[in-house]
Amino acid sequence: MPVTVANTSLHWQAAMDAARTAVETAEGLGIRINVAVVDRAGTPIAFLRMYGAPLHSIGIAEDKAYTAASFGLSTAQWDAVVAGNEALRAGLAQRERLVMFGGGLPIVHAGECVGGIGVSGGSEA
Repeated sequence: MPVTVANTSLHWQAAMDAARTAVETAEGLGIRINVAVVDRAGTPIAFLRMYGAPLHSIGIAEDKAYTAASFGLSTAQWDAVVAGNEALRAGLAQRERLVMFGGGLPIVHAGECVGGIGVSGGSEA
């Protein structure tokens, strides 16, 4: 039985590039956002806040990234995951840091989830 496992990790420069691209896109859309990027374990790597972005959105962006990385699933997909199961929906909604609405995406490289990105401050679209 193996004692260790090899993990691919998201590089900090790629995390910063992703955060910067999100902010540049938000500027083009005329919105102000917070964006967080985490590694596969949900540990923060990069964060950017645009001036005037909602303060509550800081934690929401972080939790969206954490949720996406921990499940390897877009936060927008949770509605379909819990569809028809109200007990599951109610139970999961009580979990700290679990976000079940759009704005969080897993970061996948070579078929492996290596992190997550969360954006908050604009619409889910």
